[in-house]
Amino acid sequence: MAVKIRLTRMGARSKPYYRIVAADTDFPRDGKFLEILGNYDPKKNPAEITVKEDRVRKWLAKGAKATLTVSNLLKTKGIEARVK
Repeated sequence: MAVKIRLTRMGARSKPYYRIVAADTDFPRDGKFLEILGNYDPKKNPAEITVKEDRVRKWLAKGAKATLTVSNLLKTKGIEARVK
């Protein structure tokens, strides 16, 4: 089971916000996931990012790989992530 840390879209049409989740690579983007790790709201000025740092570090230590977008978000929070 390969795990990715990625975004899943939430919210209404034209009002998106995203959850940062740990999900199996076989699960669909907005489908099943293993754990919610944080939120990202790009509509706020400046964009709001909340992350459970200890949980993210735990998943990264287990071998999970972050997508490019999530990796950039984590970098702004000071967490170094490997990119898929």
